[in-house]
Amino acid sequence: VGFSPRRPTRAAQKIPVNAAELGDKLLLRFAYLIEQLFILAAFCVNTDQTQSVFAYGTAMTWSATGEKQVGVVGQEEKRAFTLNVGVSMDGVLLPFQAIYSGKSIRSLPRSDAPGRERAQELGFLFEYSNTDTYWSTQETMRSYVDNVLAPYFERRRIELGCPETQEYIWELDCWSVHKSEQFRSWMKRTHPRIKMLYVPAGCTGL
Repeated sequence: VGFSPRRPTRAAQKIPVNAAELGDKLLLRFAYLIEQLFILAAFCVNTDQTQSVFAYGTAMTWSATGEKQVGVVGQEEKRAFTLNVGVSMDGVLLPFQAIYSGKSIRSLPRSDAPGRERAQELGFLFEYSNTDTYWSTQETMRSYVDNVLAPYFERRRIELGCPETQEYIWELDCWSVHKSEQFRSWMKRTHPRIKMLYVPAGCTGL
């Protein structure tokens, strides 16, 4: 008595009030780099990371009618991993990177798991975070650049007959690791021809 089916509640990410202005500035940065550095569509890659849940639960629960904060078992705490996905402006899908919580290879899918061999043939990365979460870290981001992004750019450069001095654009979001001085300094030292542009915070959905 007094209960009804309810959906869980959570705080929504707020879009900045100046989102349109921030988007225009990003567009101008893109246009400037493309014109100045002779960037082809193949040399512009966008990546984003998403939480991938192993088993989704129901989106509903029973709660007291009128209650403002409603939690659903399995919605807040999930068994999941992070999937890093990249695609070029000319429509090429780069190999995925899957990041699992844990501190050893025992945290990863077994080598004989269905589809694992085929995924590795396609260049997918299966990596553990070396932390108690499955979020991307300095180490996993560097691995992605070294083993997926940079090899992709080099392969396309050769295919398209461009010079070794060719430069590239990498668009990514404002995740703390991405914007950290540590990661940006590493990129400048090891991959100076990859120019990073950031989607304004809170604007990914736009």
